[in-house]
Amino acid sequence: MSTAASSYLLIFRETALERYDALSHEQRLHAMRRWNGWIDALVAQGTMQGGNTLDPSARIVSSKRGTRTVDGPFAEAKELIAGYFLLTARSLDEATAIAEQCPFLEYGMTVEVRAVAQACHLARSLGWETMQEPASA
Repeated sequence: MSTAASSYLLIFRETALERYDALSHEQRLHAMRRWNGWIDALVAQGTMQGGNTLDPSARIVSSKRGTRTVDGPFAEAKELIAGYFLLTARSLDEATAIAEQCPFLEYGMTVEVRAVAQACHLARSLGWETMQEPASA
């Protein structure tokens, strides 16, 4: 197993926003302080590269040349992507262990952990290591 650090994306999904509404002001304040303490610790360790929360409004662009645009959020969606972190970790296991410490898991949040790749599936199928065509040898 490599010990070189790589980038991992944690994608936070809210599955039950009403759980927060049921909390008292003090409970919500406590939850936010735990969240911010977790983030502060990741920054202090040099693990956190960045991150943001995402507004719930969304648009999906699809179809040839992006001619189809649909506004969201979508009533059929069972979860809302609430935000993301970009982390430095030595392995998927280490990044997962960080995600397992998310203070909002107890409120129904889920966290997807993904390695950041240098090339998409199509580029890799061409033998490319990045999204750019290799220079001719």
